[in-house]
Amino acid sequence: MFRKTRLYTPGPTPLLPAAQFAMAAADMHHRTPEFRALYQKVLAQLKVFVGTKNDVLLLSSSGTGAMEASVSNLTSPGDKTLVLTAGKFGERWVSLLKAFGCEPEVVTAPYGETFDLAIVKAAIKPGIKAVFMQTTETSTAVRHDVEAIAKLIKENAPDALLVADGITGLGTTHFDVDGWGIDILIGGSQKAVMIPPGLAYLSVSDKAWAAMENSKNPRYYFDLRKERKNAVKGESAYTPAVALIAGLGAALDYIAGQASGDLEKGRIALIDNAQLNAAATRAGLNALGFTLFAPTAPAAAATAVAVPEGMNSGDVVKALKTRFALVTANGQGEMQGKIFRVAHLGFFDYLDTVALLGAMEHIAKDTLKLPVEYGMAVAAAQKVFAESVK
Repeated sequence: MFRKTRLYTPGPTPLLPAAQFAMAAADMHHRTPEFRALYQKVLAQLKVFVGTKNDVLLLSSSGTGAMEASVSNLTSPGDKTLVLTAGKFGERWVSLLKAFGCEPEVVTAPYGETFDLAIVKAAIKPGIKAVFMQTTETSTAVRHDVEAIAKLIKENAPDALLVADGITGLGTTHFDVDGWGIDILIGGSQKAVMIPPGLAYLSVSDKAWAAMENSKNPRYYFDLRKERKNAVKGESAYTPAVALIAGLGAALDYIAGQASGDLEKGRIALIDNAQLNAAATRAGLNALGFTLFAPTAPAAAATAVAVPEGMNSGDVVKALKTRFALVTANGQGEMQGKIFRVAHLGFFDYLDTVALLGAMEHIAKDTLKLPVEYGMAVAAAQKVFAESVK
């Protein structure tokens, strides 16, 4: 049987063909008028994609580089900070802050759940320099209520900065960056913008820029002030990932093209598409008898699924890849073997969801020996889709 590899992981995600072509053709030098024009165009497009009037910067790094830059540029050793964590990537904030000498207080929620806002409110006190959180916890496929937490910060510690990792949240979640008061919002290239890993982008508020002038932590490559100064000239502080930036420009053009050239409307369509595919996937998997791992706060970026007691989620991941060349993600850390994750962000459409669920029917019936009938999952997804287009 011929098999076509299909990538359903929450990063890297499937590549946009137009972006691949743009990357292959990007044989320009980065200190030329040609590249400067491209770079300024992409930075302007990113502001629309993020949905902010704040500066947006590009870094040649993974998303973790932008996370580190947020810590090193905004804090000083000994600063009191707050981390909201409910998974592996929230825990990364704790490690980063400790590496730069900060004193993080930590509010946790169990894996698969979001935060109790009353507990968060009690932890947000005057004197806290910044609050660090995920918008979507990729390791558990949970969406956090950024708007509510931003409101708590305004009410209880108005001088504190809000730094949010939106690496899988951007392109899957509607944000009012400026209205809510998100001081830094981070994105990554291998997620909803449909290009390979290697670029991170982040929006930076005026309040965050002011805080950088008082930060005492060391920074060199990730000095955001250098990037801002050079971006005005259409340049990066150091050698940029030229091909990836060309691909990013093509991807943002494609998103705009889904709404007749209007990038803001294209962003909304991209988010709505992820949310539809997430809802259809959840309906289909529920129909097969699977239990959603994050039922009370599910993300649109990915769906986490618990396997029945006594089974190993790695068997599902392996069976999907072996039989159908369909690549999903196992759980991370303590959740390995307990959940598998399916992505919906970026270059996915409804028929990709149908393909996944059709494969899952075979795996549920043949590998897991569950009492299912062919068509159950697909029919449930079709009902969600039909309802959405009425």
